[in-house]
Amino acid sequence: MIVGGDGYCGWASALHLSKLGYEVAIVDSLVRRLFDEQLGMYTLTPITSLQKRVKRWKEVSGKQLAVYIGDVCDFEFLEDAVRTFKPEAVVHFGEQRSAPYSMMDRNRAVFTQQNNVIGTMNIMFAIKEFLPECHLVKLGTMGEYGTPNIDIEEGFITITHNGRTDTLPYPKQASSFYHLSKVHDSHNIAFACKAWGMRATDLNQGVVYGVHTDETSLHEELINRLDYDAVFGTALNRFCVQAAVGHPLTIYGKGGQTRGYLDIRDTVRCIELAIANPAKLGEFRVFNQFTEQFSVNDLAKLVTKAGAKLGLEVKATNVPNPRVEAEEHYYNAKHTRLVELGLEPHLLSDALLDSLLNVAVQYADRVDMDQILPAVSWKKISSKPKTVVGTA
Repeated sequence: MIVGGDGYCGWASALHLSKLGYEVAIVDSLVRRLFDEQLGMYTLTPITSLQKRVKRWKEVSGKQLAVYIGDVCDFEFLEDAVRTFKPEAVVHFGEQRSAPYSMMDRNRAVFTQQNNVIGTMNIMFAIKEFLPECHLVKLGTMGEYGTPNIDIEEGFITITHNGRTDTLPYPKQASSFYHLSKVHDSHNIAFACKAWGMRATDLNQGVVYGVHTDETSLHEELINRLDYDAVFGTALNRFCVQAAVGHPLTIYGKGGQTRGYLDIRDTVRCIELAIANPAKLGEFRVFNQFTEQFSVNDLAKLVTKAGAKLGLEVKATNVPNPRVEAEEHYYNAKHTRLVELGLEPHLLSDALLDSLLNVAVQYADRVDMDQILPAVSWKKISSKPKTVVGTA
């Protein structure tokens, strides 16, 4: 059961697991599509309705995806879905996943925490009550860790203090109300594993890039999202789209912000590995799910170089950073456990950048130039609801 199966990571994972022979159900409230309508921000790639996607997948693959439309914050709906489908694993992507969205105003900050924390708790209780053997695979985020001046371990750190040694959860330094919701999830899931004997894998994922997987490439109606706006778009997506339309790459602040990155093809493989090698009953394990580390300046240089190969003259400009974050910092995160399980990473090569840039060029006529510049300020968040349409 893939909660959030209509979203960017969820859709690609649903098709990948279905192709492997898993019986797959998608659970989704379709709220991500509602955000697009509310904010006037649309994916660069034209995606069809979930119903058309599922129908096309059956025609292309011969495999059926079960679909449950509803909100996991509604426990009665969730109970009905899990009792009907009886999943052996629940992959939980069903959360509001944008830091800028959570920092727009009070309403969206509260929605993010309510939706993410309560939805996750409902899934935990559904597993406890109806599926005690079920494995919860939960998408976390590397953003839970922040940017500490020491190496980031995978979930836990062994420390010695006043002569005594213990292994403890790695300290969390979330940088938005969204990231804080993920921290709350991690604590709640860890407690459920300890108290109830639940089994769970927390995947602290880096920034995902890419449009195509083997499955989404089979038909144009299976194509995935490519968000490039200032609310849902990641730096790499934004840079590729900006390069394609001749807009200077917008580097926030000094550009030294460093994060972990991975290809969408590696995301679906990581989900596959986590399911095929489940946690033990009572075990809460954490995998750092990324393959490479880049600063924003690194990404700008890579996009500039790849753009030149396609005949694009790419320029960059530094803009005031709307976020509250360190713009120059130490960053070294461990990410060995998924590799040990068999992950063979796709690296951010020129070929992949060519692919991303080619997608951006292909759909350049769909770019809304009003959505390119930063639109949400961490310091200016207020209690008054904000509309971000054609503003910068």
